Amino acid sequence: MRLDKFLKISRLIKRRTLAKEVSDQGRITINGIVAKASSTVKVGDELSVRFGQKRVTVKIEKLQETTKKEEAAGMYSVVSEEKLIDTEE
Repeated sequence: MRLDKFLKISRLIKRRTLAKEVSDQGRITINGIVAKASSTVKVGDELSVRFGQKRVTVKIEKLQETTKKEEAAGMYSVVSEEKLIDTEE
């Protein structure tokens, strides 16, 4: 499954266009490698997404073409959440 589609369906990022923009900015890695929106993800991959001053790392548990809002969080498990240090202080 494409990275941008996974991010939208799993609701890690609300819109697919926003998922594409974030990945094009180099803010997403798959297993430590910078990923593009068209990168393929599979079960077991580890995604790291940078949201502003926070980095969230998740492990993909399952892939689905569609999902209900309540079931979306079951597509991944959170490995870590870290606040990035602000170097401008």
